[in-house]
Amino acid sequence: MRALMALLLMFGILPIYAQRAAPAISLHDLKEAQALGDHLYRNTGSTGLVLVVVRGDEVYFHGYGETAVGSHLVPQSDSVVRLCSLTKTFTADLLAKLAADHTVRLDDHLQRFAPRDAVVPEREKPITLQELAMHTAGLTREIGTAPHGTPHFTYPSYATRWEWLSKQRLLSTPGTVALYSNTGYDLLADALADAAHHPYAALLASRTLTPLNMEQTTLFPDATQCAHLLLGANDQGPCTSTENTMGSSGLYSTPNDMARWLKYLLGAGGAGAPAQADDAHGIYLLASKLVRVSGLDHAGAPTGIGLAWMHLGGNDDPFHIIEKTGGGAGFLTYIAIHPASHTALFLASTDGLPGAGTRGFNLFKGANNALLALAGLPPLQEEIEQRPAGAHMVRTAHHGSKQHAAGVKRKHAASHAPAASK
Repeated sequence: MRALMALLLMFGILPIYAQRAAPAISLHDLKEAQALGDHLYRNTGSTGLVLVVVRGDEVYFHGYGETAVGSHLVPQSDSVVRLCSLTKTFTADLLAKLAADHTVRLDDHLQRFAPRDAVVPEREKPITLQELAMHTAGLTREIGTAPHGTPHFTYPSYATRWEWLSKQRLLSTPGTVALYSNTGYDLLADALADAAHHPYAALLASRTLTPLNMEQTTLFPDATQCAHLLLGANDQGPCTSTENTMGSSGLYSTPNDMARWLKYLLGAGGAGAPAQADDAHGIYLLASKLVRVSGLDHAGAPTGIGLAWMHLGGNDDPFHIIEKTGGGAGFLTYIAIHPASHTALFLASTDGLPGAGTRGFNLFKGANNALLALAGLPPLQEEIEQRPAGAHMVRTAHHGSKQHAAGVKRKHAASHAPAASK
């Protein structure tokens, strides 16, 4: 058996999660997160970074750097951040809730909720709501480039995406290939609103934000919230309503509110507090069962795919991490959950000045290792992405984009190129 394991390791057949003995969990004081966050902040070269760690009823928060270049103000727990693609975790949670109360079924066809005269393309089979939530619907990442000067996270509109969809040919048979799609999540939000007979923003507020007292999480920031928005070194565009990307990337929030969200995800809010159902963040599909997986590996190649969530490792693995990445408009954002230690973290960082930080540093993998360190576990994978000399660093921006190489400093255009994922 040992000889077989050695051979599999030699050829890289076994995933990294299986390449170590299972160590015992040794919970460290959450105050140690301060030094771990400092490591992330210094290596990314961010202008500002906020870190929230939750374990049971314990919450640790720390802000690093500045709220804006030259402000000399440290980010606070009520600072406003763009959640970018972490918005998708709220959409998927709402899908799970509506499925639990039989408002929808996960295998409902998207066509059932389409506007009159809209045609949802098929390829051997129809698109289902679950496939939208798992990025396996065969849709492209974006519908195209936004008009010049369009603010981040405001394109496309409801009418624009449904008109676009009616003219598309799916890239793959639904359920066979994972292709990251922001458009798919906005279509999913449209479908949920239609099924519940309520505008999506009102539905999200009534089912999720209000019960969790997440009063600063919104698609419609007011002047006070916009004044508290963290700013990076590059122009991230205006702080404005982002209802058009309500399902994929538009939410604003604060570290205080995200602590409540982490407690909800962990079921750590205390007696009588709302808690997410376990199956809402479970594994729905093994990546090995798919023909191809594209755009889902910023924090590591997923072994399992859920409703918005990516799984690194399996349920019985002490290194198992459930995660979701985000990025765009000057931000990188991340949630990672470590089930074995019942610990979760949220972070958001803003663009730094050119040349700051460590070249090629992967914030998401660094955050995974920080989370494991709090459980007394060794690092899961390298934080520095090794690249051949002269390798080209992809620089893209769209209504919620992030670089293929996560830690690289970005220049965000006001328009949104269609070739990136978040």
